[in-house]
Amino acid sequence: MKKIVLLVLLVFTIFSCDKKSKVEQAVEEIPMQMKLHRFEQAFFDAKPAELSLVKAEYPDFFPEGTPDEVWIEKMQNPLWREMYQEVEKKYRNFNSEQTEIEELFKHIKYYFPTVKTPEIYTAIGEMDYNAKAIYSNDKLVIALEMFLGKDHRFYKGVEIPEYITQHFEPRQMMPEIASSFAFGVIPVQNDGTFLSQMIYYGKELYLKDVLLGDSYTDAEKIAYTPEQIAWSKDNESYIWEYFVANQLLYSTNSKLPSQFLNLAPYSKFYLEIDNESPGRIGRWIGWQIVRSYMENNDKVTLQDMIKTDAKQIFENSKYKPKRNE
Repeated sequence: MKKIVLLVLLVFTIFSCDKKSKVEQAVEEIPMQMKLHRFEQAFFDAKPAELSLVKAEYPDFFPEGTPDEVWIEKMQNPLWREMYQEVEKKYRNFNSEQTEIEELFKHIKYYFPTVKTPEIYTAIGEMDYNAKAIYSNDKLVIALEMFLGKDHRFYKGVEIPEYITQHFEPRQMMPEIASSFAFGVIPVQNDGTFLSQMIYYGKELYLKDVLLGDSYTDAEKIAYTPEQIAWSKDNESYIWEYFVANQLLYSTNSKLPSQFLNLAPYSKFYLEIDNESPGRIGRWIGWQIVRSYMENNDKVTLQDMIKTDAKQIFENSKYKPKRNE
């Protein structure tokens, strides 16, 4: 009997690996060579007299109406130049990152064949943590100053909280790019319910599962620490019971996003567990609902899923987390 069970498991494993390898083989066969533009190098390595040449090469980086004196001052400003030097230490050679971005867009091209492959632009911005990577049609802009590592002194200098700086690790670059793409293809549902908002973010995170695969951990995909992922798994059933018992799923209470979806140091149950919980726990629950939906509806394609109504996803997900004994 034991031999039969082992044989069945072996056949299942081989089948699963073969199925996965066919997808990955198809992905690998997709030609992908993305052009890289290093704007920050062109800008900070230029002399003031060469500004017009930089503006001609990168017109989108120079808003109309801004006098040249502003750009020249930025070129020569000691703080900006110090930041540039720090970015250069980390990313002067961008080959490995470019290869990884191209691998990501191979997966995007496989699942979304009509998507236009962008050109890559690296830059140094104003430390806007809401715009670390921007994908828009034919351009992918990456703000390199946002990926220097959570403990970098620049972030301490501007007193950015730790729950935000944990998003600033180099390993966050690909998940941020994947998010920027995902938000461009996932339709926004306007019913305003907590459930639809959770599942909207769940779709985004599930897209990361597909596009990034096992190369990235769940913690890296959602920008949690390993401890925060462990807490979420250990308390999943209690979180769900709280949402259901308090009739939050179909609530349109405008306070719920700030409690459970938005960037925050912790989620706000207004219980003793608050300080132990990670922020954005509603996104994590939405992720588990979408995962359950896809596991229990194997004929649904990725494109079908992102277009499917949140209520339908929930009702067909069979999502019901069990308590840990």
